[in-house]
Amino acid sequence: MAKFLGLGLTHYPLLAGTDAHMAGLLRWTLADPDIPADLRDSASWSPRMRAEWSDDGGVAAAAGHRATLVDNLARCRRALDEFRPDVLVVWGDDQYENFREEVVPPFCVLAYDDLQVPAFEVMNERGSPNAWGLPEDFTITLHGAADTSRTLASELIEAGFDMAYSYRRRAAAHFPHAILNTQLFLDYDNAGATLPYPIVPITVNCYGQHAIARKGGLARFADIRTERLDPVGPTPARCYDLGAAVVRALAATDLRVALIASSSWSHAFLVDKTWHLRPDTDADRRLYDAFVAGDTATWRAVTGAEIVDAGQHEMLNWFCLFGAVTELGLRRDWSTFVETDVFNSNKCFAVFSEETA
Repeated sequence: MAKFLGLGLTHYPLLAGTDAHMAGLLRWTLADPDIPADLRDSASWSPRMRAEWSDDGGVAAAAGHRATLVDNLARCRRALDEFRPDVLVVWGDDQYENFREEVVPPFCVLAYDDLQVPAFEVMNERGSPNAWGLPEDFTITLHGAADTSRTLASELIEAGFDMAYSYRRRAAAHFPHAILNTQLFLDYDNAGATLPYPIVPITVNCYGQHAIARKGGLARFADIRTERLDPVGPTPARCYDLGAAVVRALAATDLRVALIASSSWSHAFLVDKTWHLRPDTDADRRLYDAFVAGDTATWRAVTGAEIVDAGQHEMLNWFCLFGAVTELGLRRDWSTFVETDVFNSNKCFAVFSEETA
């Protein structure tokens, strides 16, 4: 029978850049002329936001934010190495990367063999040097598990999930950074170059009605007023059920499987009601408290509209994880919640294990 470990972590792209660029999204937002002037004035901000921003645009606070994130990632990596997985199943969003106007599947298993992937394309485009001082064209090998991926896709289809699958990445496009950064950050000291574990990526259409409309990313308010929304993404409850279905499909194997949700929680640039200035921390805190309490009812009651309102789009990956660990009855060994007003998104980390090794 399979053995399982559950991990939750962030794939926060700005962690791959330098401290001087970590508050770059807020700087970009503050330049939006449609945001009311009084809200762009730091005098109207919360005490925490003013403290993080300080007189240097967040540079000093970025060092502390980085240290906290790296510390928590290292704890996840230690749990991973102690578990000695055969494969990592990673739920991550595709942010207008593999999937664009031609087709946007709710879920897709990427049944890939080993790939050489540029590590820093996103940071290069944003004009940020990478945090490791490596060449801009540095690549890492993402170890695939194509046979396991194919079998899993088949099992999920037979279980009633109309699961899409992919054998080839889109040419001349970024590899989904939710997957790439999972390897990059779990092997932070080596910039992702030495993580030995093969990955079964399952992409989730977290961006839903904004997947094409905002090209999975940033938007000015002038553009938002005229945008043509896409169909919605999968519901939180469906993501929860997918997580449970994945572990049922793998349970009869002899694999040691690490189940990983890869995303931050509320993202400032997705919270229209806060003018993209800060994440919806109240909404995050409500779900984190329920998460710690094992309150599955609260999570299953969350609607897609509530997710979008709070800018929690990428949390759908965590709904997959929560469904999986609940199905298995895994124990939450540790978790922590990292709040910020300046660095775009709140971050959560967690480790779940079986009662007996």
